[in-house]
Amino acid sequence: MIALKIEISARHVHLTRQDLDALFGDGYDLKKEKTLSQASDFAAEETISIEGAKGRMDNVRIVGPCRSYSQVELSATDCYKLGINAPVRLSGKIIGSASIKIIGPKGELQLKDGAIIAKRHIHMNPEDSAKLGVKNGQNVKLAIDGPRALIFDNVEVRVHESFNLAAHLDTDEANAAGIKSSNATGNIVV
Repeated sequence: MIALKIEISARHVHLTRQDLDALFGDGYDLKKEKTLSQASDFAAEETISIEGAKGRMDNVRIVGPCRSYSQVELSATDCYKLGINAPVRLSGKIIGSASIKIIGPKGELQLKDGAIIAKRHIHMNPEDSAKLGVKNGQNVKLAIDGPRALIFDNVEVRVHESFNLAAHLDTDEANAAGIKSSNATGNIVV
């Protein structure tokens, strides 16, 4: 077993340049609030609203920079509140996912595909992958110790040279394991 940092991935949105312009105005640039653990990503100061058949959520954080696809990452509880049926998917796998409305200060758009429940996963670089004896796309178990100890199965390994070693769980999963902050650690069980 190898210990690694657990990070809680709350609901958030990734936007294309075109969709950012539609929501905030042509040429708008996101303002970085803080850098995230995966160095290319940042939490933007800007937030948007999202809307489904049963409800709306405001102040949903945008994660930058702009991507080649727009996507809303939610928990199962979020989907229930919004009245949408989003599939569990890795980021970027949006074809055939749930439809959702995104509302910004200058406009709104309806994504035909784009709302997902993010599949739990572990980021790592090729050195970590070799050390752990796991490959990109492999599913492993993640053991969490503590009063609400839990073993998550089907945790997908994502390997890229720019990744830092960290597991990403959504808020529902973190709550189930009693994880209160990103200072938690877990162990990979291969």
